[in-house]
Amino acid sequence: MTTIYIGIGVFLVFGGVMLLKGLRRLWRRRLIWGSLQGMTGMLFIALALLAISVAINLYSYSVFNDEQLAAEVRIESLGPQYFRVYFIPKDQPAQLFEIRGDEWQVDARILKWHGLATMAGLKTVYRMERISGRYRDLKQERNAQRTAHALSDARGLDLWQWSRENQRKLPWVDAIYGNAAYMPLANLAQFKVNVTTSGLVIRAANKAALKAIENWH
Repeated sequence: MTTIYIGIGVFLVFGGVMLLKGLRRLWRRRLIWGSLQGMTGMLFIALALLAISVAINLYSYSVFNDEQLAAEVRIESLGPQYFRVYFIPKDQPAQLFEIRGDEWQVDARILKWHGLATMAGLKTVYRMERISGRYRDLKQERNAQRTAHALSDARGLDLWQWSRENQRKLPWVDAIYGNAAYMPLANLAQFKVNVTTSGLVIRAANKAALKAIENWH
């Protein structure tokens, strides 16, 4: 990320200098060179602003290597197919949600870099995206009350979506959507959500979670 910030600074300074020179030449009625320098300056400033927007979006992601704990999940029953879920991201405050269904599902976005991007210092990053409820019964899944909650506040240019829509233009990044990791909802169950370079892995963290998995159909 440091390399990106340095590049943004260089582009802003160079663009500002070129723009000022262009305006000065235009003031002296040197229209051709003034216009070229002004347009070059504005182009570099625009690229710097685009890079700032990308950097802001990347700031909402977390860096990781191999497998890493992303969050803990603790569950309390409030009634039939109705649960209170504590989602506790690593090194962040807990989030509280009410979820309906038989299972809970968590999704994440993962950006994996290649080639020039890694040379620029970019590392694989992830962002927890949403948590939702699921029903085992297909009819309920279609007709019963659905619950889904956002886990992040996206800011800046959505680089993940942009990279998926322009994969051929951005060969140095893979945009991976966390592989629909889900587990049963059970009273007092606790789980650990781990993130890997290929998706999410959920593991039981107490006896209640292990029992729920054993009885899972």
